Amino acid sequence: MKFQVVLFDGFDLMDAIAPFEFFAAAAILSPENIIVELVTAEGKRRVKSGVNDVEIEATGVIDPNAEGVILVPGGAGDMYGDGPNSIVTKLKKASETKLKTLLKKAAQNPTITLTTVCGGSTLIGMMGLLNGRHAVTHHMGMDALPAMGARPVHARIVDDGDLVSSGGVTSGIDIAIYTIEQKLGPKIAHYIEKVFEVERRGTVWSNKGQEPYLN
Repeated sequence: MKFQVVLFDGFDLMDAIAPFEFFAAAAILSPENIIVELVTAEGKRRVKSGVNDVEIEATGVIDPNAEGVILVPGGAGDMYGDGPNSIVTKLKKASETKLKTLLKKAAQNPTITLTTVCGGSTLIGMMGLLNGRHAVTHHMGMDALPAMGARPVHARIVDDGDLVSSGGVTSGIDIAIYTIEQKLGPKIAHYIEKVFEVERRGTVWSNKGQEPYLN
């Protein structure tokens, strides 16, 4: 099983690196053969983050055929406007690379759960991968989701089956632990919480159960 964390030019450091560390720790604790890797659409290369151009080494190319998880982070930069350093511009640029082809292929693989942190859902929305799906993103980007065909849900984590999204930056920790629980079980997830001295926040929304009865 593979846990692939996607990097692209302008990615947000915490969105990507926090889940990567949690996944790596879970892999050590699991008796299964778990591969955790930083990947790009182009393969092995150094990738600049959107904060101070910090460079991180990606070691492989996205594998859309591997069973497991692909996590897509958001971008970092100017929060307002659409200038060259804006988050929107960086996400749009990433959505027009080979990343689009690979993530579309991954989304068609029933053995892959596509997960997003913060603006990662906006990124895949730009690729047409949110059409008809329930999703969340950073609170500042929620109004943009309907135009992408998404059904916005204001929750910390939104589980829509093979697509699981999370809200703003620190929710990457919550979705990492939730993903570990779903793939490797609650015992390892609970141990990870103890090791990192963190408790998950918020309710995981999923499209199950009864609808609230509102008079």
